[in-house]
Amino acid sequence: MRPAMRVGQFRESVIRDMSRLAIEHGAINLSQGFPDFDAPEPVTEAARRAIADGDNQYGMTWGRPGLREALAERYRGLLGWDVDPLEHVTVVCGVTEGIVASMLAVLDPGDEILMLDPAHDNFRPSAFIASATPVSVPLEPPEYRLDGDRLAAAVTPRTKALLLNTPHNPTGRVFDAEELAAVTRIVVDNDLVLITDEIYDRIVYPGHTHVSPGSIPELADRTITLSGFGKTFAVTGWRLGWVVAPPMFAPGLHTVHDFLTICAPTPLQAAAEVALELPESYFESMMVAYGQRRARMMEILDGIGFESNRPDAAYYVLSRYGDLPVPQAALDATAFAHWMTTEVGVAVVPGDACYNVAGYGADMIRWAFCKRLDTLDAAADRLATAFG
Repeated sequence: MRPAMRVGQFRESVIRDMSRLAIEHGAINLSQGFPDFDAPEPVTEAARRAIADGDNQYGMTWGRPGLREALAERYRGLLGWDVDPLEHVTVVCGVTEGIVASMLAVLDPGDEILMLDPAHDNFRPSAFIASATPVSVPLEPPEYRLDGDRLAAAVTPRTKALLLNTPHNPTGRVFDAEELAAVTRIVVDNDLVLITDEIYDRIVYPGHTHVSPGSIPELADRTITLSGFGKTFAVTGWRLGWVVAPPMFAPGLHTVHDFLTICAPTPLQAAAEVALELPESYFESMMVAYGQRRARMMEILDGIGFESNRPDAAYYVLSRYGDLPVPQAALDATAFAHWMTTEVGVAVVPGDACYNVAGYGADMIRWAFCKRLDTLDAAADRLATAFG
């Protein structure tokens, strides 16, 4: 008697580990990417109203009709093809479920899927759950540009798909036209499926433009597009996302989702419809606020001496700490992150948790700045005491 071999290929999330450690030690949590401020009142009120009105039972498996219609309308414009709300849209329990469902719908045992390093730590386990083999291709610091030649060299006869996260966590990169052209060439030339995690598509700073890869004509019929509500509307705990898939893959996604979770939370889907109807002024004010948080985070890190890139999008910063004075026992990334959490009182994610290629991330940490400015100020005070 033994557990399944697949669960020996990965461990619990390091990111969630750091949140638990932060709670245990009373640290300011700049590790896990959840806001510490409230969601828009019309959205939370819609959820309360749906619960009070009895909208609490199973809904249609692949999503509330009005929500799917709203998403289909949005993606007709974003992707440039006739997205059908019943056929092509699946409302899922967060992008994490969407990634697992997409891999289960696309990959067979023994297939390989390419993914970029650094990456969110749920990507590789998702491949293992699908009995596939993840193949990591590193982005080189400090620019973290996608290298088309390196990506192409990782393709083998077993490669079936590419998982692309854009805007990118944890680097904050928005991949540009040249990088997306390389992705297009590699995907088409090797007859791959492209799975895109675009959860940060509405958190893009001025001077940068996110292009959904599925809108590139050559990729339209082979791209599965994922995003969600948690980051944009500050409701990460609602676990509500969606998948837009072309005809070849949509039926499989419907079926996999059905047997994974049956349906996403019914009253929260009602609230999500309201979220999608918020005026453009909401998104404009959100980006002003995130711009302030980004500026404050960079000011803090630059002032202390962390080497950091200013993110184009999302709300993370990947930093090197190698030149800072730290205890000898806290030199590697995991030990440093634990020291930061338990002794400094500021929780971060170790950089090596974001990498799977040897030699990368050893003196890096990831910060999440999706917090109130007073939270960032409090973190700055603790950091100044530790490194002052």
